[in-house]
Amino acid sequence: MGAQKSIHAGKAKIDVNVDFTHKLCAQMMLPSLRDTGSPLSLIIGSLCIKHPNLFGGSEKLDVSWDKGLYDSNVLVAYRRPRPEWLAQQCFVLQHSFSPEIAVHGTPVDNFSRSSSGGVNISRLSVGLDLNEPASSRCSSTTSIKFEHVHLLNDDGRSISRDLDGFPVTCSGGPRDSMVILKHESRYAKANDNSFSRFSMQIEQGIPVLSKWLIFNRFKFVATKGLKLGPAFFMASLTGGSIVGDMAPYQAFAVGGLGSVRGYGDGAVGSGRSCLVANSELTFPLNNMLEGALFMDCGTDLGSGRLVPGNPALRQGKPGSGVGCGYGLRFKSPFGHFQVDYAINSFHQKTVYFGITNLIS
Repeated sequence: MGAQKSIHAGKAKIDVNVDFTHKLCAQMMLPSLRDTGSPLSLIIGSLCIKHPNLFGGSEKLDVSWDKGLYDSNVLVAYRRPRPEWLAQQCFVLQHSFSPEIAVHGTPVDNFSRSSSGGVNISRLSVGLDLNEPASSRCSSTTSIKFEHVHLLNDDGRSISRDLDGFPVTCSGGPRDSMVILKHESRYAKANDNSFSRFSMQIEQGIPVLSKWLIFNRFKFVATKGLKLGPAFFMASLTGGSIVGDMAPYQAFAVGGLGSVRGYGDGAVGSGRSCLVANSELTFPLNNMLEGALFMDCGTDLGSGRLVPGNPALRQGKPGSGVGCGYGLRFKSPFGHFQVDYAINSFHQKTVYFGITNLIS
């Protein structure tokens, strides 16, 4: 059972979407991380408030709250109007809470799922985003933010070590703090028969105080799509690396939906570096239905042992893996429905369901 409502108060718009369908679907489709007796744990949904003219000068305020089964995210964004030829400023305040299963979770069922490792991350960040004026094909964003990370167990108590007694932060205590300067560049080109996309992110930890993290993190995503008669082929390559100070939760996690299908989140590996390749061929079955064949592969490039505490080795992650399978894509006026059937290198089978582009 769900509820969705749009409210206009003056010029402000409030979108509310609450879903009460947790128990049945969650038990069938999602791994059970922990049991909680709170009635609020049965609710998933979102709340979004948008105000286009906060102080009468076209200032925009966006407030959103998303709650999942075991995670939540609150985002406040304030934008001041500036001339189009100048970088657009956005002040951002964000708080998120989620289980850290990609690095500290334990692979189960021949690596097809990841169960909770009893480590949760509470992350608070505040900063400024500068969006440079976009050209026809290129755009870029530069941001600087302060980030405070707090590690907790499933009971909500602060922890500094995991279940095996290894540190879960860089500081050795239950908290890490850092100032991050980030730059992201994006390039896109498309025509009737193909498209190309490339994005690159560089993050630098700035040592404002001696105990704060100093690191450099690099990540890129390259995607190419090509029309082959009535079919469409898409391939992407994702890679990254981090040098300098590092907490285990900053490791690149390989495995899961959006990475290597057929594996649980981070069940392939978690390291200082990673490389993931995805390929998919879709072909029409009728006007609304498409079939798909896909293959994913990923590796931590042997860098799992370089993560503090070496959680990947302790959990028996292989460090590399391949997943392949097939699926269906159904396009309707109400949204796009997707189902994928994946098999990993250990012959374990996983089914993924997805719904996107829902009309509100």
